[in-house]
Amino acid sequence: MNAEGFWDNQESAQKTVGNMKRVKAQVDPIRKLLAKFDDIQAMLDLANEAEDEATFVEAEKELSAAEQVYDKIETQALLNEPGDEGNCYLSVQAGTGGTDACDWAQTLFEMYMRWARKQDFDIEMIDYQEDEVAGIRSAAALIKGPFAAGLLRGEVGTHRLVRISPFNAAGKRQTAFASVDVVPEAMADDIDIEINEADLDLNFSRAGGKGGQNVNKVESAVRITHIPTGVVVSCRSERSQHQNRAIAIEMLRAKLYQMERAKRDEELARLYGAKGEVGFGHQIRNYVLNPYTMVKDARTGVETSHVENVLAGEIDEFIEAYLKWHHGKKTQAAKAAE
Repeated sequence: MNAEGFWDNQESAQKTVGNMKRVKAQVDPIRKLLAKFDDIQAMLDLANEAEDEATFVEAEKELSAAEQVYDKIETQALLNEPGDEGNCYLSVQAGTGGTDACDWAQTLFEMYMRWARKQDFDIEMIDYQEDEVAGIRSAAALIKGPFAAGLLRGEVGTHRLVRISPFNAAGKRQTAFASVDVVPEAMADDIDIEINEADLDLNFSRAGGKGGQNVNKVESAVRITHIPTGVVVSCRSERSQHQNRAIAIEMLRAKLYQMERAKRDEELARLYGAKGEVGFGHQIRNYVLNPYTMVKDARTGVETSHVENVLAGEIDEFIEAYLKWHHGKKTQAAKAAE
């Protein structure tokens, strides 16, 4: 990176930087853990020599901290699916529930953005379609960071909210649904995704938004329908129609790749319908705000009453539990096939 001319080619340079971050994300935790073990051993030697009980207690605390680091490394070792190591497109779409569903979709999307920022990941907004009353109809972003795709792949599916609706004059409890889709940006080498221009139906519109920006004055927003599969993607984040089209094409390519993966992966096939979109019949998590507070994952059984913390982006517990649950299922399937 310090070599002369390294930054002359921005695209190549950014790719190298991304690769470096991924390698560091794998290597650094192990280096830190080994260093911590050396420190603990030195503390134990000192405690034995001096017969110092306080040092033994301190060493025990450090060992507990080391175990937590080890757990993180163990979890990262489970990120071994195609595309896990790289960036991902994350999209949220409102489902059944009217205005409540749109409001819930916005809350859910913001939850993932908060989580991404806590991981020091970069976020590039791709699409954001507001509802006329409240919330959003749909939104999409590119989450850029080491293993972003792998960490978020367990979030694919339908998320259900139960609460007293702020949009119901009678103050009744309502149920709302929103679907989450996560698609790796990186393409697997064993699947060649070709997109024929003749198979694309392109629609252009004004991007919308507040104020009198350029996006409101020209038809820069791009919506692409892949005719053979029915997959729809859209982008309205850039000021240029050409840029939005390029981003939408890359997102389409990633979704088509996900469909190819679904043909080979039984679990993905259950989540994705014929059009490559997440089906609303596959509920993975419940968020209950009334008559009690609870977030519970339907697959792993992990639950917490701290709903506010979860919506603030603290979802690592659910992510790690899913990865371990999924690994266990794959191990059982492999043994059964032997």
